[in-house]
Formats: sequence, structure tokens, C-alpha cells
Amino acid sequence: MDSLALGADLEPEPVVDEHSTVTLHVNGDPTTLTVDHRTTVLETLRESFGLTGAKKGCDHGQCGACTVLVDGRRVNSCLLLAVAQDGATITTVEGLADGESLHPVQRAFVERDALQCGFCTPGQICSAVGMLREAADGHPSHATGPETVATGPVALDADEIRERMSGNLCRCGAYPRIVEAIEDVIE
Repeated sequence: MDSLALGADLEPEPVVDEHSTVTLHVNGDPTTLTVDHRTTVLETLRESFGLTGAKKGCDHGQCGACTVLVDGRRVNSCLLLAVAQDGATITTVEGLADGESLHPVQRAFVERDALQCGFCTPGQICSAVGMLREAADGHPSHATGPETVATGPVALDADEIRERMSGNLCRCGAYPRIVEAIEDVIE
């Protein structure tokens, strides 16, 4: 029997579309676009929207340079597939300001000189904004004392801030100023 006869009974494999259309609400603007199923939110923000604040640091969700807010919660955008975020509201560091007025966390980072090279700064700022909301909503951290009732806001001291921000690395070591900037926003 020849090889052509052996394959005559085989059905052709179906063509699988590896793209989907999604709508993302980025910094207040809804945009519908077609994305490859393997494309991350970070890649989409940088390549499709031209928003370069979030950085690709480790590409493994360990450094926090890519932190953005998705539906108000801080996330590592290098780990999220864009196709899974259809309808989500995404806020980047570029979207935190109100026109020309910086967000209070952005302003505090500038006033405290809480940055050096600036690579991690957008992720640090987005993480701080999300962390402040988590604490206000009563979410405990590893540093939250057991006597704290989880029904109200969690008080943020320097230890609590450091613990909550521990997922964001700063290669330059600006940590003391970052904590001070966040404390300024709380006061």
C-alpha cells in the first residue's frame, strides 16, 4: 500500500483562530482590539496603546515593575493574558493623574525623591495606590496584627507599608523614600 492511500482517510485538522476581539477600558477610554491569545496585558499596553510606564522587568511576576490596576486591584500585568481581561478597567501610571494634576501618590514620590533610575517607579506608584485601597477596605497583610479587626481600615505604619509593598523591587534601593512618600499620602 502506498503512503497516499494510508492518509486518504484522515480528516484535515480544523483551523484554530488564535486571536480574539476584546474591549479594554484603559485609563478611562474603552478600546476594542484583536489580540493574540498569548499576548499579555503588559505587551498590549506597551505595543497597542503606546503606554510605556509599566515595564517588563523579570517577566515572571516577581519584581513588580509591570504593576497596573485592573478593576481597582493591583496586578502584575506580565502574568495576565489580555484575552482574559475582556471588559476590564485597566489603570496605568499614565492614567492616575487628573489632567495636569498628579495623583497624590505621584506627587509624594516626586516630593520625597522616592525614585532614582525610575525603572520601577511606575509599578511602585500603581502598587502603592492599590495597596492604600486594600488597607482602606480592611484587607490584612502578613504584618497586620491579630488584634486588628478586619471589618474596618487597616492602620498603615512603616512595617505594614513595607510588607504590603514587598512585591515591588527597587534595584536602586529607594525603599526608605518610597515608604516615606506613602506615609505622606496617609497623613
